[in-house]
Amino acid sequence: MNKIQYIINATSFSEKQVANTLQLINQDATIPFIARYRKELTQNLDEVQISEIVKYKELYEELEKRKATVIKAIQEQGVLTAELRSKIEKSITLIQLEDIYLPYKKKRKTKASVAKENGLEPLAKIIMAQREVDVTLAAKRFVKNNIESVEEALGGARDIIAEWINENEYVRQKIRRFYQHKAIITSKVIKTKQEEEKAQKYKQYFDWEEPLQKVPSHRLLALLRAQNEGFIRLKVAVDKEVAIESIDNTVIKSGTQSCANQMFIAIEDAYKRLLQPAISNEIVKAAKERADDKAIQVFSNNLRQLLLGAPLGEKRILAIDPGYRSGCKIVCLDERGRLMHNETIFPHPPQNKQTDALKKIKSLVNAYKIEAIAIGNGTASRETEQFIKKVFLDKAVQVFVVNEAGASVYSASKIARAEFPDYDVTVRGAISIGRRLADPLAELVKIDPKSIGVGQYQHDVDQGKLKKELDNVVMSCVNTIGVNVNTASAALLSYVSGIGVTIAENIVQYRTENGAIQSRNELKKVPRLGNKAFEQAAGFLRIIDGAQTLDNSAVHPECYQLVEQMAKDTNTSVKNLIGNKQMISKIKLEKYCTEKVGIPTLNDIVHELEKPGVDPRKKAKIFEFDSGLKTIDDVKTGLRVPGIVNNITNFGCFVDIGIKQSGLVHISKLTNKYVSDPNEVVQLNQHVLVKVIEVDVQRGRIQLSMID
Repeated sequence: MNKIQYIINATSFSEKQVANTLQLINQDATIPFIARYRKELTQNLDEVQISEIVKYKELYEELEKRKATVIKAIQEQGVLTAELRSKIEKSITLIQLEDIYLPYKKKRKTKASVAKENGLEPLAKIIMAQREVDVTLAAKRFVKNNIESVEEALGGARDIIAEWINENEYVRQKIRRFYQHKAIITSKVIKTKQEEEKAQKYKQYFDWEEPLQKVPSHRLLALLRAQNEGFIRLKVAVDKEVAIESIDNTVIKSGTQSCANQMFIAIEDAYKRLLQPAISNEIVKAAKERADDKAIQVFSNNLRQLLLGAPLGEKRILAIDPGYRSGCKIVCLDERGRLMHNETIFPHPPQNKQTDALKKIKSLVNAYKIEAIAIGNGTASRETEQFIKKVFLDKAVQVFVVNEAGASVYSASKIARAEFPDYDVTVRGAISIGRRLADPLAELVKIDPKSIGVGQYQHDVDQGKLKKELDNVVMSCVNTIGVNVNTASAALLSYVSGIGVTIAENIVQYRTENGAIQSRNELKKVPRLGNKAFEQAAGFLRIIDGAQTLDNSAVHPECYQLVEQMAKDTNTSVKNLIGNKQMISKIKLEKYCTEKVGIPTLNDIVHELEKPGVDPRKKAKIFEFDSGLKTIDDVKTGLRVPGIVNNITNFGCFVDIGIKQSGLVHISKLTNKYVSDPNEVVQLNQHVLVKVIEVDVQRGRIQLSMID
């Protein structure tokens, strides 16, 4: 099966869609570029669908690479036949391929290999043929050299038979299917650990049993983590008698009873010693991979929502990183997020210099023409918010509480040191808080997504797969919004289609040396930004107030001439055409179809002409927590309080109600209706009203409900 057919079978896309997408991928086109600017070739596939094609392309290539390795290994043993080669080449999964390869795989010393060295393979074949009337009599011929008795000879022969049964493709498939449908996962606490404090979060799993097929991803990852931390033992098994009986039905023939008796013993040994451990581990591994995929998907969904969170826009911001003993670190930022001023105030215990702090805030707001105040939601956040509300300002200034997760990671990073080499981590952290209010996407791209705090068991999943998926999400979000080439940081630019770290740094360096970039065409002067990179990146980069109006739109330069023709045909200029819906509505798109540009791309162009460069994100909204809640001791059952959704999982969502601990709204408490995915009901950063239904002060857990 070739690559295209393999992908078609896995995705159900057409041959043309798969072939053209693969061709673009092989030409180093990025997923955002293909989805946005090559719709005619892919027949309008979106980023998710293109990602599916890329995933199965990589799986196919991994499978083909493994096939080549297996063929070479068997060839070197001198046992590769045309039939075996064909069988290997026709395998469509790695599991199927490994089952074929298992009998030929080099093994360390086993019971079967020792028995073969002692000359017992002919006896094993006699028993396996199941025609010998008296196996004991046949075994006597093999009592020689290292074999001292008939029973020892029979035992060795059974070891060989057990290995043959284990290596039988059909048997393995049969047991595998049985495990897939009937396996039960059980957990038992390790008695010496059950009283430990850290073990208590796994208390519900001290004696747990559930069909593996039905275990949700978050629970399986929790069970595996509890096992890895040494608090429980896990076992995955099926009904042993049923499993052995299914093998009996496969390998026992209507032969002699003498041979059958030996076969029964060998089958039980094969299952208990070889098949059960191998298939059990394989099934757990497969379940773990599925759980990883689910957890990674949850993380990527959350990250996308967070990155596309509502920006305040270009405003002058006073940002506060709250604290008690060390004080509140204050920074003043201009409209471009540049640092204008920083200092520390001490309005809280133990210093309690609130009067001085009040005067200072008022003075800074006036001096730097502050339009909004951003307060980090960490330690002393609520107290700082209440303090700020006491400040009598000469003008209205909006006050926002900002999720500061990851700000400390950024402040100690290489990026932060490069941006602010003369300031310490506290100043950098406050700057990050202020900037993420202005534009969450531009600031959060500088932080490792795993440090932003919106994942589910992110440290337990395949880290390579997680990083790849999260990088794809960041790239998708950056290119969805577009980037101002003259204000974007190197970190933000590096996620633009076709750019990367080196070219991003070169763009920043070019700006520094030559001033603002005046046109997309000028980008070609940036070192290493050649024609290929320009093709991939140009449509996602914006030039504000440039000579070419279309440079501040998502219209790709390759279509500028087409737009100019549209303007000419409507007796106007491109500048006058933009934003003129009445004039745009008169354009007959069919007239402009070419071999390369069809209706999908023309629809995108018209949409962009109507509202060029418009940011699709909503605007930031002010939110106020319940002023009566400061700590978990203030939270009482029955209270109805406002909150912000700050994490979404498969089992519900967590809501920040203004104290240290976020509360959990279980999936069953999101709405009166059945919900299979919490994302159907809530979004990250959504403002919600919740009811407290349970408080566990000792464990720091709060259960909430959004019903009614």
